[in-house]
Amino acid sequence: MSRAAGRSRHNDLSVGEVAARAGIAVSTLHFYESEGLIESWRTEANHRRYDRRELRRIAVIRMAQQLGIPLAEIRDRLAALPRDRAVSKADWQAVSRGWRAQLDERIAQLEQLRDELDGCIGCGCLSLETCPLYNPSDRRGREGPGPRVWIDAMTKDQA
Repeated sequence: MSRAAGRSRHNDLSVGEVAARAGIAVSTLHFYESEGLIESWRTEANHRRYDRRELRRIAVIRMAQQLGIPLAEIRDRLAALPRDRAVSKADWQAVSRGWRAQLDERIAQLEQLRDELDGCIGCGCLSLETCPLYNPSDRRGREGPGPRVWIDAMTKDQA
C-alpha cells in the first residue's frame, strides 16, 4: 500500500469515490485490497487513495464473482495483468477465456438439475418414501451426507 512512483495525482480517487463509482461498500474495497486484488496507497495525511484504473480491476472482480469464480482464482488471473494501465477488452478476453470450460460445466450441471428437479432431488435422500427404486433402504445415506448422486457425479467429472 505504498505510493507507486510515476502515478499522477489527477488519477487519484478517495476510498469513498471508488466505492461510489464501483457500486460497492468501502469495506468491500478494503477486503479486496487485503486479498491482493487491488492496490491503494496513503497520502501524507494518511488518506487512502486509489488510481482510477483500479475501477476496471474492480469491474473484473465483480463480474467474475457473479460467474461464481473463487477469489483465489480471480487473484491469480489479475496478477497476470499489467499494473501500469487499465484493464483492456483484450485483457478481459484473455482472463475470461480460462473460465469458459468451468462455466460450460456449471451450465451443464444446472441444466441437468433443472431437467430432473421435479422427479429426483439427487438422493440425499429427502424423498425416502417415494424413492424406493433409486434408494432402497436408504443405502445412499450410508455413502455420506448430502445429495449423493450429484456429489458423486461432480467428483467423478473432476477426476
